Amino acid sequence: MAEVKRAAITAVGHYLPDNKLTNHDLEQMVDTNDEWIQTRTGIKERRILKDDDKATAFMGAEAAKEALDERGISADEIDVIICATVTPDYLFPATACLIQSKIGASNAYAFDLSAACSGFLFALSTGGNFIESGRAQKVLVIGADKMSSIVDYTDRSTCILFGDGAGAVLLEASEDGNGIVDYINRSEGDTGLALYQPAGGSLNPATEESVADRLHYAKQDGRTVFKKATVGMADVSAEIMKKNDLTADDISYLVPHQANLRIIDATANRMGLDSEKVMVNINKYGNTTAATIPLCLFDWKSKLEKGDNLILAAFGGGYTWGAIYLKWGM
Repeated sequence: MAEVKRAAITAVGHYLPDNKLTNHDLEQMVDTNDEWIQTRTGIKERRILKDDDKATAFMGAEAAKEALDERGISADEIDVIICATVTPDYLFPATACLIQSKIGASNAYAFDLSAACSGFLFALSTGGNFIESGRAQKVLVIGADKMSSIVDYTDRSTCILFGDGAGAVLLEASEDGNGIVDYINRSEGDTGLALYQPAGGSLNPATEESVADRLHYAKQDGRTVFKKATVGMADVSAEIMKKNDLTADDISYLVPHQANLRIIDATANRMGLDSEKVMVNINKYGNTTAATIPLCLFDWKSKLEKGDNLILAAFGGGYTWGAIYLKWGM
């Protein structure tokens, strides 16, 4: 009897800008210091896209090209492109459509998905559904954000957290049991607006006042979001393990969203995982929002073996959170 068809990751690509913004650089910009930042977040430096003529679509396209090159296929074989981002080049057209043009994926249709730091997880589960249903054969899932475009570098509570980057994976059907086994996605409307961008949408369109009041930058009630994220990410990770009868010994790696090292540690502890089973690169890149999880997969891909059990977990604005259980397909 044939195995169930699953959506497996068959290639991974990434893009990181060359320019580094270190904690010592931030010491010259706002009232903060390296020890404080590292102790509370685990971040040492982050990458910043400085080019005025480049944004999220550029980074996403570069990551996608690398994934296609690794797989050895041309872009016109792609059926669907999903780009998770909260920093689109424009409100419309979709950043995914710009990426489609940049890579020459003439046969694909493309759309953006907005779920903040959970965006890549939501996009990956969505892409997986296209593969499992047979509606698509090859799906590019991209997480890309130019967070520096919405970060207020006079606000020490947020500017220390974020960086720019992109990651991309190719999904294809697998019949060897590898691929996405299960996922749990959750949302809870953040009516208190603990994490949001106040202006630029249809409720508060851009005005001279909104710009002067710095309302087009990301705002965060750090304590509220930290508490929600710590509980949400840990709970959903434990839940997907229980649902699939997995123990800590069964897990090869936790692939967590890189928002805060303390949140990552809390999730790993709840799962019963030792630190060597947890992917952490927040020290190098900061929080790249939708790009963190695929950037982890890229950094660790040489250590991964076919069939490895991975738990991907994230929490983000919305609120949105979730976990994916997948068997590595490369």
